[in-house]
Amino acid sequence: MTTSSPHEAARQEFRAFVEAHVAPQADERHRNETTRPETVRALAERGYLGVNTPERFGGGGRDMITVGLLAGELGRGCSSIRSLFTVHTMVAQAVARWGTKEQKATWLPRLARGEQIGAFALSEPEAGSDAAAIATTARPDGDDYVLDGHKVWITYGELADVFLVFARAPEGPTAFLVERDRPGLRTEPIFGMFGIRGSMTAKVYLDGCRVPRANLVARPGLGVSHVAGMALDLGRYTVAWGCVGILDACLAATLDYTSARRQFGQPLKEHQLVRRLVSDMVTDAHAARLLCTEAGRLKDAGDPGALAATSIAKYFASTAAARAAGDAMQLHGANGCSAGFSLQRYLGDAKIAEVIEGSTQIQQIVIAEYGYQNRAGERGASAPASVEKGT
Repeated sequence: MTTSSPHEAARQEFRAFVEAHVAPQADERHRNETTRPETVRALAERGYLGVNTPERFGGGGRDMITVGLLAGELGRGCSSIRSLFTVHTMVAQAVARWGTKEQKATWLPRLARGEQIGAFALSEPEAGSDAAAIATTARPDGDDYVLDGHKVWITYGELADVFLVFARAPEGPTAFLVERDRPGLRTEPIFGMFGIRGSMTAKVYLDGCRVPRANLVARPGLGVSHVAGMALDLGRYTVAWGCVGILDACLAATLDYTSARRQFGQPLKEHQLVRRLVSDMVTDAHAARLLCTEAGRLKDAGDPGALAATSIAKYFASTAAARAAGDAMQLHGANGCSAGFSLQRYLGDAKIAEVIEGSTQIQQIVIAEYGYQNRAGERGASAPASVEKGT
């Protein structure tokens, strides 16, 4: 369900690409914990890695609903590839919004063409949901900053050419573009992830890594509040759409399996309890798509309510995807627990989606605060003064 025929045409284009270049190797990616270079090249050749980059820098300049539809189709095919799209576009958007004129001219065309792959280096061993608690340091030294610290859970950290690194400068958390080949930067792969296993996740070590001041993104001290905040909002949005894709994949697998599989003399789909679980999947998939579409519409309109709408969409879509994956596995029985089906991958990917770009619990805090503030605004506009004072 989309908002217009151009969006539907885009979705069909994205679906055809995913069926040809992404979905066929999804289980292999999951097993081998890596992404083939040709998949990244295919994304780049179609311009999908620059879909939201302004056209003047070689990107597609597409609206946010189209960006979401692409994330959704990638998520349906393989959440690891959706993760590549997410972190790469987060870096590109951060440069487009907060970068200098020189940074935009240098980095955005490369990122849009997929000549350089970006990774988002915020999380640390002791700083996850509390992003402001980063311990990596950035010490000014002449025309450079010297970075020291340790990042972890960096999606596609083993593949990226440039990292958007967040470190604590004297002025506060600050963002830097750090190229992979800078002395003092090294990565170490992380294997055995529960989900998005093909995303080449890594630890990133910075040991006296010297970065020119020209690589500083936005002013010192604005790294978390402005640069990371905006990028993470985009990340939440694409993760939410990716979960719509997981819901679609779980529903399709369940409909096919329960139509073909017979138990107690009739197809599984004829059992009432099976139909209850399927009805929940259908409803959740429709609701998640509508919530994501609304978040995209508000983003395109520049509406301040887009932030809350994105959190609501991410919260609902990720929890619904996890439920659907669990139910789909249950309905597949022992087959669902085997490597011969994709259900293990769907379940792991959905659970990861509940954690990344703001966990379920963080979204609950944000959404509840939005509810209280919205109610306070309504009462302030219409309630008698005695009510406002609590008397």
